[in-house]
Amino acid sequence: MTDAQDTAADSSLRITGGTPPDDAGSSVTGASALAGAPIPAPVPLLEPREGIPPVIADAAGLAEVVAAFAAGSGPVAVDAERASGYRYGQRAYLVQLRRQGAGTALIDPVGCPDLSSLGEALSGTEWVLHAATQDLPCLREIGMLPTRLFDTELAGRLAGFPRVGLGAMVENVLGFVLEKGHSAVDWSTRPLPEPWLRYAALDVELLVDLRDALEKELDRQGKLEWALEEFAAIASAPPAEPRKDPWRRTSGMHKVRRRRQLGVVRELWETRDRIAQRRDVSPGKVLSDAAIVEAALAVPSNVHALAALNGFGHRMGRRQLEQWQTAIDRVKALPESELPQPGQQLTGPPPPRAWSDKDPAAAARLSAARAGVTALAERLDMPQENLISPDTVRRLCWEPPVVVSGESVSAVLRGLGAREWQIAQVTPVLVTALSADGA
Repeated sequence: MTDAQDTAADSSLRITGGTPPDDAGSSVTGASALAGAPIPAPVPLLEPREGIPPVIADAAGLAEVVAAFAAGSGPVAVDAERASGYRYGQRAYLVQLRRQGAGTALIDPVGCPDLSSLGEALSGTEWVLHAATQDLPCLREIGMLPTRLFDTELAGRLAGFPRVGLGAMVENVLGFVLEKGHSAVDWSTRPLPEPWLRYAALDVELLVDLRDALEKELDRQGKLEWALEEFAAIASAPPAEPRKDPWRRTSGMHKVRRRRQLGVVRELWETRDRIAQRRDVSPGKVLSDAAIVEAALAVPSNVHALAALNGFGHRMGRRQLEQWQTAIDRVKALPESELPQPGQQLTGPPPPRAWSDKDPAAAARLSAARAGVTALAERLDMPQENLISPDTVRRLCWEPPVVVSGESVSAVLRGLGAREWQIAQVTPVLVTALSADGA
């Protein structure tokens, strides 16, 4: 019996007023897929079926979890909670796992900062995650990295689900309602309140059941091999490179035009980042992006002028104001040659809005390619960005192969990182688009 079926059978775990499909997990759309059949009310999940497990925060407890999960069977559901908006960086503050034969475990990475022993025990096991690319970086930091995975969010996209959040997927696929009220709380809080732990345990309660149902649906649609290629690409991807000039992503940067103003943004952003890292708080709690842009546009001459700007008001002490003004004064003293240039240096084609002026033929190719990819994505019932990366299409259309053919276009797509299933699907469409103007 699956977790979903077992949970459905235990009336103490749900509110009376509806039952899930008889074979929970065997039909992706449940009873709603049966033409004319009544749609049963979704069943709220109130408690993990074995109760809320204790939080593991020491070496002895971790060793027990490692042994239990190594002895378990089947895929392992994995999730991680971060403190985005509260703490600096994206580290994990709680890790949740569930596996048949082992039950559910909640691990505190503050007390157990090295989970490499658990990662090694699960080597070769398929990990089931929802939106894997969000959690893998913080899991990698604590020694956990899958060799195989199944991403239920990505599976939902490829299967054509319009809503792919975990709550929506569990409800639409399995007929259960997950309480999502604690998704944005400060997970660095210690001790963690019981309602948060209940929420965290429930997040992995039915994840393997969701995986099994989605696997069946993808297979029915003829998309399972495509999904497996995508999952393998995620599992084997190297860590992301540090972003160049991250200060340029400050919200409201489009208002800042002059080089010295850009220098103020850069200096305030970097000063804020150092303070946030030292204090282990979210940078936005130190100084808002809006305040940085305000200061950059005004380039205040002194602390008094700075205090008059939005974001630097009466709540900010004199010492803090002097700190920001000192940063601005450093920029004022820079020679022109050391100020940043407007705009980021492009490593690919220019923005599409400029193509008509720069290269009308490329603009026509891009228009035809976009239309073809959109139509194909609709026929395949998936988002076009999952069918092929828009950036890949732009790069191909800006610099197409000298001789346009299936082989040459496939080679370019492969060089740009497209998966084989994507290449097989989109190459005919893109060959037609590139050939339309005689390219």
